[in-house]
Amino acid sequence: MSLEEIEMNFNQINETIDILQKSLEITYLDAFIETSNNLLDNKSAHVESGLPNDQDVKLLNQIYKKMNLESLSSEDVRKVIQLVLLKATRQEKIQPNHQMTPDTIGFLVAFVLEKLMGGKKTFSLLDITVGSGNLLTTILNQMSTDKFEISKAYGVDNDDTMLSIAGLSGQLQRLNLDLFHQDAIDDLVVKKSDVVIADLPIGYYPLDERVSHFKTRASEGHSYVHHLLIEQSVNYLNDGGFGVYLVPTGLFETEEAKKLLVYIQENAYLQGMLNLPANLFSSAGSRKSILIIQKHGNNSKQVDKVLLGDFPSLKDEEQFQNFVKTLDKWIQINFNNR
Repeated sequence: MSLEEIEMNFNQINETIDILQKSLEITYLDAFIETSNNLLDNKSAHVESGLPNDQDVKLLNQIYKKMNLESLSSEDVRKVIQLVLLKATRQEKIQPNHQMTPDTIGFLVAFVLEKLMGGKKTFSLLDITVGSGNLLTTILNQMSTDKFEISKAYGVDNDDTMLSIAGLSGQLQRLNLDLFHQDAIDDLVVKKSDVVIADLPIGYYPLDERVSHFKTRASEGHSYVHHLLIEQSVNYLNDGGFGVYLVPTGLFETEEAKKLLVYIQENAYLQGMLNLPANLFSSAGSRKSILIIQKHGNNSKQVDKVLLGDFPSLKDEEQFQNFVKTLDKWIQINFNNR
């Protein structure tokens, strides 16, 4: 699909969102949830207590009938939804921990995951901080294109608005997702998975009593939520499974990180940490890296040489190809018996 067609579909959705915002006096994101439900419900505007009014219903239904998202690829539908979420971020000043993972970073996570999984073409996947679902659906679409099959995809989030968006996005993209409205620190109802991914929120977890049993909790005061989530995710990995996380580049430079390192060493193998291209971030302090760990068991072992380094700029094709060769060689040396 051309960029013009993606933009046309975005404009149509955006027009319905504007109508619903004014008619129902709701936020941009809530109007997107409403219009998505309408699209999935036979492209018909839902009316409750006389709202939207007859004129707005007629206009909405006319726009819905013009739309044909079901004829688009899953990835193109995701790109349309991404434009909606980008506008919502600007319009509603969504807090950083709720903002969607940018496409470029999502593609790089998918790229690393494909290398790690290698010949294992079928596996289960859990996003423990699914948010609006952009990272998860980016990975599902990319890996499907490259002939991988996700046997089961789970997502967990404690924000009901973000989870609703993730669910509707998955339905519009015709993806099979099982989503759960939970605090990811609590005991989860999901089954263990072969892979856990997460764009980890950064900050403190405010409920100290809930994490008293966590090995990565702080000795005093609030604990780092991203440390707790790494520990929690290991509990929901199958033996030998991979955890692939977006983390602050300075993750292990804090005093609190000592407990995290001890926990990882006792329960998993720290197999790699790759710094994402600096030009993807507004400042050095906001830069992120891809952390790769592998849970103990199922013949997993510590690699001889931990994969450390920087992703080259994606604009430098030669450097990126050299990086791919280095990564392929590392995979062959350390995981050639999979």
